[in-house]
Amino acid sequence: MAKLQRQDDELRKFHGLARSLVANAVTGVTEGFKKELDIVGIGYRAELKGKQVHFALGYSHPIVFDIPAGIDIAIDKQTHITVTGPDRQLVGQVAANIRRMRKPDPYKQKGVRYTGEVLKKKVGKTGA
Repeated sequence: MAKLQRQDDELRKFHGLARSLVANAVTGVTEGFKKELDIVGIGYRAELKGKQVHFALGYSHPIVFDIPAGIDIAIDKQTHITVTGPDRQLVGQVAANIRRMRKPDPYKQKGVRYTGEVLKKKVGKTGA
């Protein structure tokens, strides 16, 4: 029995990538992907208005975020956001874009963070 050889050994490195992309596409269609975020801070909240999410994150103005096609966003209690969709990359990117609006502060622990994310609390200045 002759061992099958690839014509081009350069293609070997793409086999795992192609397998992962196909597996993620199948999982996305059957189950879907989900990322959850929490908004922590006094007066920080989110509100769903049609195909937009309005965030109040301590800035002087509200931030309006347009929801991309293929993504569903649910908001519970104004401080818990659930991003769902069939495309793993797009779900993760949308969640990262929302988190980037107000990254968690290491001193006061306020901001937008992933559910279950553990932050290291930093000690502030010591007053004299």
